[in-house]
Amino acid sequence: MITKAKDINEKITWQEITTGAEIYEPATSLLVETGDWRVMTPVFKEDDCKQCMLCVLYCPDSSIPVKNHKRRDFDLVHCKGCGICAKVCPFNAIEFVKEDK
Repeated sequence: MITKAKDINEKITWQEITTGAEIYEPATSLLVETGDWRVMTPVFKEDDCKQCMLCVLYCPDSSIPVKNHKRRDFDLVHCKGCGICAKVCPFNAIEFVKEDK
């Protein structure tokens, strides 16, 4: 756990600093709007989707909502555009396009 210094003179040792790339609590990505980081935008091709849900399982940001046992279009507020969903989709129902900003 990261220790916050109470004053500027307080020293923090390297043993007190959180190790990078470790997840300490689940599902925190919904707390941060990370969609602004995206360079490529996912496009859901609903007609090609067979609802296998692999994309939902592999999405590291929980950016693929499911309602009534069907995946829905992307939550672009939280999607970083990593492309994992497109890589795991066996039906090519997800493509990535350059982000227009």
